[in-house]
Amino acid sequence: MRQTENKDGAPRGARYYPFPRVLDVLLRGAGQVMFQNSPWTGLLFLLGIAWGSWQADRPEIITGALTGLCTGTLAACLLHAPREEIDAGLHGYNGILVGCALPVFFGSGPLCWALVFAGAFFSTVIMMAVSVFLRSWKVSAMTGPFVFTTWFILLSSYGFSHISIAALPSPALPSQISGAMAMVPGPEALLKASLAGISQVFLIDNAVTGVIFLAGIAASSLPAALLGWAGSVLAMATALFLGADGRSVEEGLYQFSAVLTAIGLGSTFYSPGWRVMLYAFLGTVFTVVAQGALNAALSPLGIPTLTFPFVIAAWLFLLPHIRFEQKGSGGSPSA
Repeated sequence: MRQTENKDGAPRGARYYPFPRVLDVLLRGAGQVMFQNSPWTGLLFLLGIAWGSWQADRPEIITGALTGLCTGTLAACLLHAPREEIDAGLHGYNGILVGCALPVFFGSGPLCWALVFAGAFFSTVIMMAVSVFLRSWKVSAMTGPFVFTTWFILLSSYGFSHISIAALPSPALPSQISGAMAMVPGPEALLKASLAGISQVFLIDNAVTGVIFLAGIAASSLPAALLGWAGSVLAMATALFLGADGRSVEEGLYQFSAVLTAIGLGSTFYSPGWRVMLYAFLGTVFTVVAQGALNAALSPLGIPTLTFPFVIAAWLFLLPHIRFEQKGSGGSPSA
């Protein structure tokens, strides 16, 4: 993920703390979900999660987010991850996503909280392992550790009777959509869908949360915020053009991975420019196609794609190492 620098070239997280140090690191971990090394971004992200949780009457989502964020960061400290990575929040963002996801699928029972704690801890271990493996390829782990951790836990639920499944898709063989439900026309519906695509990064379907998330990104980088929204709109248009189910588009389920792709390729791993924008938008379109492919591939297993379409798209579009005046060798010290 993203790591900004002070004027002296040192990682900002290692030298400058607008909040008490522990809180600062945790907030940066939340912001790093969308590549922003800013505690203000993280604070607004947590406020957005809290709003969405309250509106949906699901307080366990914000509770899980905070638990996962703290646990993932604590695990990095206990495992002696590089100090500069911890300070930049690079070991908190997978944990917070695990903490958001598991209560959505398992509810809020005692076993769910044990899985949130264990899953967030495991996500840090996987983050460190995947980062070492990918370092020679000069790409970041992205949200891969969150995806792999959550997939393993979700799949294991089918083999253990004590794990209560609250909301997992029913396993089914893939089949082509026929007569897909059309999206409700009108600018208001389109606007809400584009904002839902942003809020769904944290598994929340709420337009106001999407606005709060955009404000959080803009607090760190206005171009990144614009790219995130543009990525959601482009993904929505692509999905509708290809004939995706309108209800899924309204809920932002074809947009959230594309949002991450647009921000990552357009403003984090490459210096912005017109060629980079075209490349980022091409990656965004590919992410939508990958979303449809993974929806079909995972339907027999009864598990969601999570952000894996973004992970695949980002890895494939970064591995060529095209010279667009890159900001670095792949984005972060965890690459």
